[in-house]
Amino acid sequence: QLQLVESGGGLVQPGGSLRLSCAASGFALGYYAIHWFRQAPGKEREGVSCISSGGSVTNYADSVKGRFTISRDNAKNTVYLQMNNLKPEDTAVYYCAAGAICSGPRPPYWGKGTLVTVSS
Repeated sequence: QLQLVESGGGLVQPGGSLRLSCAASGFALGYYAIHWFRQAPGKEREGVSCISSGGSVTNYADSVKGRFTISRDNAKNTVYLQMNNLKPEDTAVYYCAAGAICSGPRPPYWGKGTLVTVSS
């Protein structure tokens, strides 16, 4: 069964860091572009970052540029989102999703999310 599982969320103080992981089972993550989305309470889901299947192309939302870094280890079937200098407005449920390309339509495969709370 094709599955994506996010982990690494939690409570962190403003200015702190977290690293989210997106692990795949049932399929080879290396064939897919992997997206990170987030949804804050009362807000629409928004795209945060994406990395191409080979890892050569990455993109970021303006709100996280310079603070978040996406990477992948296809040998471990895992994609990471390193989040530094976290702000309260980064509080959200973070989802990873697998699709064909970063600029393509809504990815077909989604994880269930991991909660990130940035608060003092």
